[in-house]
Amino acid sequence: MSSRGPQAHRVIAEAPALRLDRFLAEHAIDLSRSAAARLIKSHLVRVNGHQADPADRVGVGDVVEFEIPVAYVTDATAEEIPLDVLYEDDDLAVINKPAGMVVHPAPGHYTGTLVHALLGRGGSWSEIGGAARPGIVHRLDKGTSGVIVVARNDVSHRALSAQLKDRSLSRTYLTIVQGRIKDAAGELEGPIGRHPKERKRMAVVSGGRFARTRYEVVERGSRHTLLRCDLDTGRTHQIRVHLAALGHPVAGDEEYGGREEGLSRPMLHAWRLRLRHPRTKEEMSFEAPPPEDFDAFWKSAK
Repeated sequence: MSSRGPQAHRVIAEAPALRLDRFLAEHAIDLSRSAAARLIKSHLVRVNGHQADPADRVGVGDVVEFEIPVAYVTDATAEEIPLDVLYEDDDLAVINKPAGMVVHPAPGHYTGTLVHALLGRGGSWSEIGGAARPGIVHRLDKGTSGVIVVARNDVSHRALSAQLKDRSLSRTYLTIVQGRIKDAAGELEGPIGRHPKERKRMAVVSGGRFARTRYEVVERGSRHTLLRCDLDTGRTHQIRVHLAALGHPVAGDEEYGGREEGLSRPMLHAWRLRLRHPRTKEEMSFEAPPPEDFDAFWKSAK
């Protein structure tokens, strides 16, 4: 495990926050609130160019710049890990990620990630995400299976990131939730931020970032519902949080109240991804069928 030095980050606040340490924990993956406070006290965080205190408020439009110390930064090395590649060219690759695979190195996950597998394929990958996240444009949770796009170069990375921002890159998920949802379709809105007491969880909280999920019922079982969900925003754990807040947590999602006997992961699958090719501008669509455990559970749940 080697290092290239601190990673610098710059975030423009889209919503107010009561405390800077809380804001930082929400915008730095795998950084706890206490660790965020330590960064601030170490003078590694600046707000609008000035040093700040953990209790300082963050306003809309404030520019927060911070550095993650060497101890948090790791270089990934190539590993020969088989991947289900749906499409690949000189600009991007589309992967059907298996459930259980972490997307990029993080505390506790220094081998066996998608990044290690990408490096094992050879060739170049975008460097915008830093040494630990080559090629990574967006993420899927460890327990979520399905389609993810990665960038071969920085030009493609920027173009795909812009599509994520303007929502022209669309993502559709299939999920099995507990209970029978009565409405055939609906929209779920609620600001999402870190849970006030459990940092690894997200929640609908005052002062969180705007989030909207659209859903449509595909089929109803006796005690479960199969849904198709579209993301209008891309917040951490968004679908899982919104459906739990609705009272219909994702089956198997112990973190958000969806515990099911026999399930070891949430029944959430990134089914379809649509994008515009960064170079050719061609409209492209990719789909991956749900894995066996998803289909088997739905058959048993109906």
